[in-house]
Amino acid sequence: MIAVRRAVLDDVPAMLGFANWAAEHTVANLATAPEPLSEWSEAFASTEERYPWILATDAQGKPLGFAKAGPHKARGAYAWSADVTVYVAPEAHGRGVGTRLYEVLVPTLRAQGYALLVAGITLPNVASEKLHARFGFERCGTFHRVGFKNGKWHDVGYWELAVRPGTLAPGPIVPAKT
Repeated sequence: MIAVRRAVLDDVPAMLGFANWAAEHTVANLATAPEPLSEWSEAFASTEERYPWILATDAQGKPLGFAKAGPHKARGAYAWSADVTVYVAPEAHGRGVGTRLYEVLVPTLRAQGYALLVAGITLPNVASEKLHARFGFERCGTFHRVGFKNGKWHDVGYWELAVRPGTLAPGPIVPAKT
């Protein structure tokens, strides 16, 4: 069984562990060194009300992965767009963890009033591409040779999901309720 809940500050070390593992062992995360807990804790505290962080655990409460949203760009007109990301523990790949996380995150962001969700995926990453396609994300572009890691250049593909009709004037973004 995979349980999914809103993350709390005490979950940040586990979530950072998944992201840092991906940074150290894969190109799915283009960080070139482990990120510090202090930065992640600060980011969590300052963003989680507007941009939710969601944690998946097993039946015993062991963290299996997380998904989170963040600002797409800082300028005001981008307020209704959010970047999304998901990381799953290596031993939990292929068990539906990413799906369960997005089953909570995507509707939460829609209910908050976001209009567009954006995901960047270092290419190739078939599992992540399939996950995003399953939720209706469509590939909208590629930045070629945008990241240099492990001695070579990497492309990053971008996927988008419109979660509100494009013709409606946006309302305010409301706090997340999960």
